[in-house]
Amino acid sequence: MISQKMQDALNAQIQAETESAYLYLAMSAHCAQRSFKGFAHWLRVQQSEELAHANKLLDYLLERGGKPVLKSIAAPPSEFGSPIEVFEKVLDHEQKVTGLINALYGVAVAEKDVAAQVFLQWYVAEQVEEEAHASEILDRLRFVGDKGGSVLYLDKEMGKRASA
Repeated sequence: MISQKMQDALNAQIQAETESAYLYLAMSAHCAQRSFKGFAHWLRVQQSEELAHANKLLDYLLERGGKPVLKSIAAPPSEFGSPIEVFEKVLDHEQKVTGLINALYGVAVAEKDVAAQVFLQWYVAEQVEEEAHASEILDRLRFVGDKGGSVLYLDKEMGKRASA
């Protein structure tokens, strides 16, 4: 059986992952409206990944006999600025999620929940990957700038991202 504290922390992370998905969906729409269809696609794939993360947490909670408590999520903004500004926000958000995952892992340690610690290792590693990808895209955008053919080339490249 899972402790109440661990259950509450997992429910909070399910909410955070769902909010992340909603944020990336809004970012995708923002990019699509500005004809950056590749960036829009990349962000839509990211949205799907975030929902998969939430579902994985939900399934784990159920496997441990916990009770999912789904709460409402906040509406994301609708404006995000230039492609550079979008991916600055993506990186900032992924860094925030890393902090949440680290805190969730800390709860598992404090609760002496070894099963949760093992389960959460995947999320710890995933966040390293998420931050690295966002940082790489941002570095490339900063190198080429927001305008001209180079940003259109990057947009096209981001459109090749495979679905989650």
